[in-house]
Amino acid sequence: MTDKMTAVEIETPGGPEVLKPVTRPVPEPRAGEVVIRVAWAGVNRPDALQRAGLYNPPPTASDLPGLEAAGEIVALGDGVSDWALGDQVCALLPGGGYAEYVATPAAHCLPVPDGMGLKEAACLPETYFTVWSNVFQRGGLQAGERFLVHGGSSGIGTTAIQLGKLFGARVFATAGSAEKCAACTDLGAERANNYRDEDFVEVMRAEGGADLILDMVGGDYIPRNIRALADDGRLVQIAFLQGPKVEVNFAQMMTRRLTLTGSTLRPQSDLAKARIADSLREHVWPLLSAGRLGPVMDSEFPLEEAAAAHARMESSNHIGKIVLKVADR
Repeated sequence: MTDKMTAVEIETPGGPEVLKPVTRPVPEPRAGEVVIRVAWAGVNRPDALQRAGLYNPPPTASDLPGLEAAGEIVALGDGVSDWALGDQVCALLPGGGYAEYVATPAAHCLPVPDGMGLKEAACLPETYFTVWSNVFQRGGLQAGERFLVHGGSSGIGTTAIQLGKLFGARVFATAGSAEKCAACTDLGAERANNYRDEDFVEVMRAEGGADLILDMVGGDYIPRNIRALADDGRLVQIAFLQGPKVEVNFAQMMTRRLTLTGSTLRPQSDLAKARIADSLREHVWPLLSAGRLGPVMDSEFPLEEAAAAHARMESSNHIGKIVLKVADR
């Protein structure tokens, strides 16, 4: 290992142009951590929120953006026994993924699924940790239930559609174009409606209502989601692209026995994230290794062009995941 690395930092809060390549010291592992030589890093909406100054990293995390990556373990902290030098892994990161090297808790690493390359593996952690914990552990999705996924063509959406379908749910989705809707149905959605042309509330009420809704839009979607739910339905909120404040009649929650919940992944404890990793390894990683699902890839950019990757993501023209190529591995 060298002692210096190329990384991309947030020069000052702002638009994509504030992402600048810099030289930084290579991180050293603390107890329970590993250092990964990064081959590919995933690009996610929280990265853009952090870049804009709206999503601060935890106090002990790197100030560099990047919440998931894949590569080779090159250093082990005290107490790490489950991994060895040279192991290829993908990992959920507290931050720091936009760099040639990153440190992360060893318990947040997962093996690269059989038959999958590092580029595809770098797209797994953030989306799969988020979807599994919110849809299945928090939302309690069951086979046969009607499951509505907003933003179905996003990285989160494409993952949620595939997992929901594989675990026996009837999956519905919303997206913003005919092309995106077609991508959702190709992945297993029973119906995908273009939110520019159709009212998802009417669609879901005609089906009997949604048993579970996964939403990252917020704003005026929140009362509409409540109307779209079946009695005893659950709404799981994971982001607020249209804002977190809205007027809601909570009497419906009592009279229709609704559950409104949600979570963010990054602020959770290392132990909580380790438990999600363990559950994924048991229930989902065998499906990935068997080729029964996988990430939908949109585009790739060199690490030094992270600004262009963010511009692509914020255009909302992408379908699936955007990745940064950090090294030729």
